[in-house]
Amino acid sequence: MRKVYIILIGLVGLVMIYFVVGFIKGTYFKIDPNVIPDNPDSTWVAPSLSFDNSTIGEERDLVIYGEELIAHTSRYLGPNGSVAKLTNGMNCQNCHLQAGKKAWGNNYGAVFSTYPKFRDRSGQIESIYKRVADCMERSLNGKAVDSNSREFKAIYAYIKWLGKDVAKNNKPHGSGIEKISFLDRAADPLKGKLVYTSQCQSCHGANGEGMLAPDEKEYAYPPLWGANSYNDGAGLFRISNFAGYVKNNMPYQLTSHQNPKLTIEECWDVAAYVNSQARPHKDQSKDWPKVDKKPLDFAFGPYADNFSEQQHKYGPFKPIKKFYNK
Repeated sequence: MRKVYIILIGLVGLVMIYFVVGFIKGTYFKIDPNVIPDNPDSTWVAPSLSFDNSTIGEERDLVIYGEELIAHTSRYLGPNGSVAKLTNGMNCQNCHLQAGKKAWGNNYGAVFSTYPKFRDRSGQIESIYKRVADCMERSLNGKAVDSNSREFKAIYAYIKWLGKDVAKNNKPHGSGIEKISFLDRAADPLKGKLVYTSQCQSCHGANGEGMLAPDEKEYAYPPLWGANSYNDGAGLFRISNFAGYVKNNMPYQLTSHQNPKLTIEECWDVAAYVNSQARPHKDQSKDWPKVDKKPLDFAFGPYADNFSEQQHKYGPFKPIKKFYNK
């Protein structure tokens, strides 16, 4: 019996030596540099303060306050805000999900890396302050926070911190809103109403009025039209933006980039329905000084083409795209 054990131990030893030699030579666990993994996930992931030991002191306090302002804007700057009364009661994160940290959720991943930058809408080089001011004046249908205020300094610190790992001029995968494919037809508000009724109404209300949080200082689910919603100068008033936003995020908490719940057609149609409803108007007469730079789905003329405002708002967009690609 003892001889059997000795033989077994000897065999095990030989096997171990074989694998150790192979490991040293690189025969095992070798990574072939020519083999690229299927579907590598390079989607932007927001940093976490829990694992950040380098952001300290006043800068850390500003980042924390900045995130709070983005998540609960109305508590501080809304109609009953504790700091100022500047905005319509919506929160920045009603459009920039998870306080601007959600991939494909209109996040801030590429803001610090790409600003200052020239924007065709204003015809000027814009700062991060201008970007924040535009959101407050358009999406929050209010007034911009003072650039010297602690509130803006906090928002700036937070946006800077979110983009701290993004190289300058880079736009990481998953930042902003996905640009989805155009339909071969116009987006249809009537079809969109059916989508809204079945998929959106339970949270946003039959009349798009949204749902207030229990403290009534902010919205748990934002109004999608009406006096308290974003105005027609906001980015989400362009239905391509709204449709791309819906595709990856709605119905809320049931949808992801990997598992969208609505079809592309449903996304376009519900975007058309929501943006066909009444909302506040913003004077945009000074926007797009070069009219040929207007987006294909910008709803207000004049244009550098002969397509109608109706077609520019709802499509079909492929003929317009073809015109400008000549």
